[in-house]
Amino acid sequence: MDLLRFNLVLISIFSLAKINLVLGDIGTATSYNPPYTPTKCGGNRNDQFPAGNLFVAVSEGLWDNGAACGRRYRLRCLSGNNKPCRDIGTTIDVRVVDFCPRRPCPSTIVLSSDAFAAISRNPDAKINIEYIQI
Repeated sequence: MDLLRFNLVLISIFSLAKINLVLGDIGTATSYNPPYTPTKCGGNRNDQFPAGNLFVAVSEGLWDNGAACGRRYRLRCLSGNNKPCRDIGTTIDVRVVDFCPRRPCPSTIVLSSDAFAAISRNPDAKINIEYIQI
């Protein structure tokens, strides 16, 4: 069997078995509520926030001394207590606009309330996520 057919067979098996392949990093996410300004990246500028308010603040591990500002991540909910994920396969694209507003940071990534609502049913949950820089 050539490599292409072998890969197609594997993809078919994973699809049928509904096995989720993890391709990015694994972390946790929580949500935060307005006011969102001022931020460490854009201060009080409203144009720093992307359409749909899909933005995040990141913890020290991703902050990179501010180099994280403007970075984009694709993320999805993997799990959490009481099945908080809207749909395991749903992904959202978010932009980093801030450093985590709480010390210590409660999660790897802190999502705006709109971003969190797009992937989780419970706004007070701490969820496990997969994320990858895009």
